[in-house]
Amino acid sequence: MVFAAALTAGTIAVPQAAQAAENPYERGPDPTESSIEAPRGPFSVSDDSVSSWSVSGFGGGTIYYPTTTSEGTFGAIAIAPGFTASQSSMSWYGPRLASQGFVVFTIDTNSRFDQPDSRGRQLEAALDYLTGRSSVRNRIDSSRLAVMGHSMGGGGSLEAALDRPELQAAIPLTPWNLNKNFRNVRVPTMIIGAENDSVASVTSHSEPFYESIPASAEKAYLELNNASHFAPNTSNTTIAKFSISWLKRYVDNDTRYDQFLCPPPSRSSDISEYRDTCPNS
Repeated sequence: MVFAAALTAGTIAVPQAAQAAENPYERGPDPTESSIEAPRGPFSVSDDSVSSWSVSGFGGGTIYYPTTTSEGTFGAIAIAPGFTASQSSMSWYGPRLASQGFVVFTIDTNSRFDQPDSRGRQLEAALDYLTGRSSVRNRIDSSRLAVMGHSMGGGGSLEAALDRPELQAAIPLTPWNLNKNFRNVRVPTMIIGAENDSVASVTSHSEPFYESIPASAEKAYLELNNASHFAPNTSNTTIAKFSISWLKRYVDNDTRYDQFLCPPPSRSSDISEYRDTCPNS
């Protein structure tokens, strides 16, 4: 993983103005630990409800987006719920991520019983709708897209990453999938598991998923300490902090967020394990 934080000692710091000029996708002020842990980021957010009757390939949802475009267009993220769940189970991600400078689409699936491969296709359909037909399509950079999902939705995000290598990031949250082979995934992927998950145990799901992704790919595995399968369904500072950092780094190419990913975080009351491809980790 190529992280600015891992540059050799003595390297001359690049002025912020020069960094911004080199990366036109940076959005928002310089991040701090407090800013990525805060319930809201620097952007004001609006939302738009999308009826299932007006779309095809997925079940509608809610789009959350920054109200200003003064800094340019934004990357976009589609987020799928888990088995039998609706978009409401993922609604907290909408304003939290959008306020950091993303367009976020929490979706409903065609059926609450759809399996991961179907959920993956529906995430792709949602991204196509966002960039092609949605009311906010002019706010989105269609080359900077990502997927997230919980449980079978997390398994679906892995399937979408497998099917669309042009995606910039994937974040499966306590993912469930009978398919354990993702050796062809090249999309930067952060898998978030839960230590006490009795539905999709990390030994049967999250860890095999992580290990199957090649070491040459950008990848990370974060395990939530003492957490259950349903930890991603309620506001969680650890999930938000690392999701924001991963999305900023890979959707926005924003190396200002390297500091939160490398060197890797230590075990704590929030994190029981962390692995990644960061140098020297």
